Amino acid sequence: MATEHDSVELVGDELVGNVARAALFAALMGASAYVSFPNPLSPIPVTMQVLVVFLAGIFLGPVWGGASMVLYLVAGSLGAPVFAGGSAGFGALVGPTGGYLLAYPVAAVVTGAVVHNGVTLGDYRVSTVRLVGAMVAGTAVIYALGTIGFALVQGIGLGAAFWVASAAFIPAEAFKIAAAVGIVRSDAIAAN
Repeated sequence: MATEHDSVELVGDELVGNVARAALFAALMGASAYVSFPNPLSPIPVTMQVLVVFLAGIFLGPVWGGASMVLYLVAGSLGAPVFAGGSAGFGALVGPTGGYLLAYPVAAVVTGAVVHNGVTLGDYRVSTVRLVGAMVAGTAVIYALGTIGFALVQGIGLGAAFWVASAAFIPAEAFKIAAAVGIVRSDAIAAN
């Protein structure tokens, strides 16, 4: 006896794929927090997290890149040890590095929006100038919110906070931008 079954798609394949990629980048973000180096010019360590922020915006676009960073922040604030040095909890979001953490979703959105020319996911294989410009814009967001957060928590002026919380990281950010360009270009070559 043959029976006929109708299938119902509850969640589309595209949504499932986007959520999975966002979760993957959130996990990569958490892992990158463990790669940290002391910065002799700042009490804040250098991590590889900003590189992941760039890549999330570039590869996932502004919407899903930002969503991946929000997922990362939710996991960390709920106790997953995914913040710099394995720290966790809501206190990290209001501590000296809280401004950076809160800037990550915004920076991923900005980076992705510049690369993809809006909120719709497009081709990330853009000119190097546009790619670098997108990451510089994302870095500016991170530096602005990171500096403000650091100044508020430490009780110092914005000028003093800028030197410790932003300017001290410029060489590291230049390296991360170069690394991201290399990753994107190598992926573009592999895709062709």
